[in-house]
Amino acid sequence: MRETLEVEDIKEILPHRPPFLLVDRITQLVPGKRIVGIKNVTVNEPFFQGHFPGNPVMPGVLIIEAMAQVGGILAYKSAKGGAQGKYFLLTAMDRVKFRKPVIPGDQITFELSIIRQKSKVCKMKGLAYVGDSLVAEAELMAAIIDRRAQDMEKSEVSSEYP
Repeated sequence: MRETLEVEDIKEILPHRPPFLLVDRITQLVPGKRIVGIKNVTVNEPFFQGHFPGNPVMPGVLIIEAMAQVGGILAYKSAKGGAQGKYFLLTAMDRVKFRKPVIPGDQITFELSIIRQKSKVCKMKGLAYVGDSLVAEAELMAAIIDRRAQDMEKSEVSSEYP
C-alpha cells in the first residue's frame, strides 16, 4: 500500500506545529518498509535570521529533526496494533553525517527505511537529498509512548515549577 500525505494529514500524526513542523508532504509511504517526505526550505524560515545572516545555511540539527519527523510518521503508520493516541519520540541518532549545506530555495527529500522494528521501538536508516546530492544521513531510533502519559508528565512538571 502506498500513501501520500499533505500537511493537514501530517498534523494528525505529529504533535509539531509551525515553525517546528518541518515536513511539508509525504510522497510515498509503504508501512513497515519505507517513506519519502519533502521539506521546502524557504528564505522565510525563522532560523535563517541568525544562521547565518548574509550566508543562510539550514542548521544540521534541524535537517536531522526533519528527518526524524518523517521517520516518526513511518513508525506511526507501521506500528503493529495501531498507534492512535501515541507519540514516537527520537531516542537515538547514530552515524550522523552532513555532506553539503542546505540553503534557501532547496527542497530536501528524505528517504527512510526501517532497519528493525519491535513493539515499542523502531530503528531506521535515513538519507536526505537536495536534487541528486546527498546532504545528510543518519540512523535514527524512535520509541512509542502514550500521548496521555506525556501530557500528564508535562502537567506534573509545570505544577511543580511555575
